[in-house]
Amino acid sequence: MLVTVIGTVAGTLTTAAYLPQVLQVWRSRSAGDISLPMYVMMVTGATLWVIYGLMLSAWPVVMANGVSLFFLIPILLFKLRYG
Repeated sequence: MLVTVIGTVAGTLTTAAYLPQVLQVWRSRSAGDISLPMYVMMVTGATLWVIYGLMLSAWPVVMANGVSLFFLIPILLFKLRYG
């Protein structure tokens, strides 16, 4: 039970941490201070985690990284458009 709670809180926090960045870039229409290589690496890594999770049927891994991609991809697109 405690392990599940810790995992859920950890997944929620690390995934939700991208939301402020998405909102900031979207509001300001500026992504100049965002590192393109970092976000390319993050999107690639999260995509690989989703694939890994699917291969193992590890749904918490799939869900946490899938939601992360939901936030990471817009940041990357904003960087490409406004950066």
